[in-house]
Amino acid sequence: MLFKRRTKETLGERLKTAFWPRRSLQRSVAYLVKRTLRLSATPHAIAAGIAAGVFASFTPFMGFHFLIAAALAWILRGNLVASAFGTFIGNPLTFPFIWGATLGLGKFILRGEHPSSIGPKDVGHLLWHLEFEKLWEPLLKPMAIGSLPLGIVAALVLYVLTRGAAAAFHEERRKRLAERARRRAAAQAGAMAS
Repeated sequence: MLFKRRTKETLGERLKTAFWPRRSLQRSVAYLVKRTLRLSATPHAIAAGIAAGVFASFTPFMGFHFLIAAALAWILRGNLVASAFGTFIGNPLTFPFIWGATLGLGKFILRGEHPSSIGPKDVGHLLWHLEFEKLWEPLLKPMAIGSLPLGIVAALVLYVLTRGAAAAFHEERRKRLAERARRRAAAQAGAMAS
């Protein structure tokens, strides 16, 4: 088979790659940023897509982040590919912080305090037996409520940053292409004259 590995990866190597990129995290983030800025869409569409993906990552509905992001991007007239890129803000490194913040803020908004109502063993038991209705009140509802303000703030911040970066990137690219076309036209005119 073409592009097959000579030595098979071990389970440990596959797990490590799942949580940490092979090259480096900085290189992967830089690639994702460049790939996002190179999308052929308006700066608003790119920024709205990223914002939709970021907001979706703050919701507790794992497995539906791409769908939520795509729906929000469609409503905001954002780019669907950018919305998928925006969901990368939620990853195994950031989810514990996002979930902790959304749960704490949600409990504070709903009750004004932080009661301890469900433990890790209870969550595991309820998930194993697929009893999601019993998870809604103590866990999912506060996380959903807390995700709204946090997700909106994060989405707005990244919208502003992405729109500015995309506008600057597109303007620089337009200038570079105009200069290249001017040089090509001058070379063709010089070739025609001689």
